[in-house]
Amino acid sequence: MRALRFDHFGDPHVLSLAELPDPSAREGEAVIAVKAASVNPSDLKNVAGQMEGTVLPRVPGRDFSGVVIDGPGDWIGAEVWGTEGDIGFTRDGSHAELLSLPVAALVRKPERLSFEEAAVSGVNFVTAWLGTVETAQLAPGETLAVVGVSGGVGGAVAQTAHGLGARVIGLDRAQPADGTPAASVIDGFVELGGDPRGIGEQVRELTRGKGADVVFDTVGGVTTPTALASLAHRGRLVVISAVGTRTVEIDLLDLYHNETRILGCDSRRLDVVQSDARLGRLAPYFESGQFRPPAVAQRHGLDSGKDAYLAVANRARGRVVIGP
Repeated sequence: MRALRFDHFGDPHVLSLAELPDPSAREGEAVIAVKAASVNPSDLKNVAGQMEGTVLPRVPGRDFSGVVIDGPGDWIGAEVWGTEGDIGFTRDGSHAELLSLPVAALVRKPERLSFEEAAVSGVNFVTAWLGTVETAQLAPGETLAVVGVSGGVGGAVAQTAHGLGARVIGLDRAQPADGTPAASVIDGFVELGGDPRGIGEQVRELTRGKGADVVFDTVGGVTTPTALASLAHRGRLVVISAVGTRTVEIDLLDLYHNETRILGCDSRRLDVVQSDARLGRLAPYFESGQFRPPAVAQRHGLDSGKDAYLAVANRARGRVVIGP
């Protein structure tokens, strides 16, 4: 099979198109013919050596959709999707023609989604579900503010919170574009930039002086002061990233007077079986049309895989997909 592969860390130019042996379905495993695979910002970081635990040499790629071609008979021909965990880090990933996975990780793709749409949804929505539902335990009627609402995870968080019956406020440098899933579900928007306390006050104005019950910060680091300033009393801050700086100053008096709770959330702790179990829970929302995948902006073959990575590095608007 053909696959993108790297044996040392660096920029996308360390990737090469390699001919590798076709995987076979050993006991408890299945082989999938990859139809589409997303290139996530975390894939770029993985190739650059900025993600923990990657074992080289490695085929990268976290998200995928495809068709089962080898394994248990009741799965042959099934259209599946998958994501996250150890894929692309300690086991070969989806930027290849074929992918081997545990049978326990197989999840049928929602019929409503194309292969491309399924391939760009995994990391974003599993992270959103993990942080919003399992970590923050967002309840119907609460207000969630999502920092980075125009991004992939941010848009998924907004849809997840809306689907749970929460009120959603988006924060970002630019408002979600008309027609995007995030634009259709947010109840208010605050532009990032300037004094964090001033932004926090704008969030309070949108919440009748209360603040957000949950702030899901998809950026982190440079936006942490703003996130903290936007919280209601006993509010929960979900942190999944640290951009620009790994350390921030926190006013401990403000923290304990507000009874703030800061919750770390790391989807990398989930292996592919655990991640795909969550995709199974998400599937009905996609089948009903309540959740919508992000838009695909660029499509590349494996032979132009480096270009796909460079497009993500250059902040392409919309998702970038690799196909066989």
